[in-house]
Amino acid sequence: MAREEVDREDLLREATALVERAELHVEGFAEPIFIGFRRDGCGSVYFGADPAWHFNTRLELRRAFVDGRLIKAESGRLAALERRRTEREVQLVRSNLSDEQMQAMLARVRNALDQLQTSLANVENHTLVGQSPAGVDILRRIRDWLTALPRDLVAASSPHAR
Repeated sequence: MAREEVDREDLLREATALVERAELHVEGFAEPIFIGFRRDGCGSVYFGADPAWHFNTRLELRRAFVDGRLIKAESGRLAALERRRTEREVQLVRSNLSDEQMQAMLARVRNALDQLQTSLANVENHTLVGQSPAGVDILRRIRDWLTALPRDLVAASSPHAR
């Protein structure tokens, strides 16, 4: 793991694992929003540099980056990985989220995605900054994906994109 952190890269250009992707300016959100989909349909949403939410094909939360912490799903639970720096190394220290913390995290995701979905429903509330590839109706893909997400989000059994 790198000892120095840098701001997120240009996801529109560099997030090639997300074969369909877009950057949007959305009313009500201070930072640009980046949304992309892997070839198998796994979706990822970045609200600026933090938070970022990653889902599997079953629309379960599999990974996240929230408040500077890495979050990963294992066996239907969420665990936080915090970076601790020493003079010689960066350690990832794991702590399992309690039931209350996990439910709060999932509610936070749901609320942000609900707000995004509401804003995207009105064409006047957002601007498409860019997309890849060109010629794909990426806004329809995003709207359909947001609509398909279950009301009650759950943690995945694995952090992997399957």
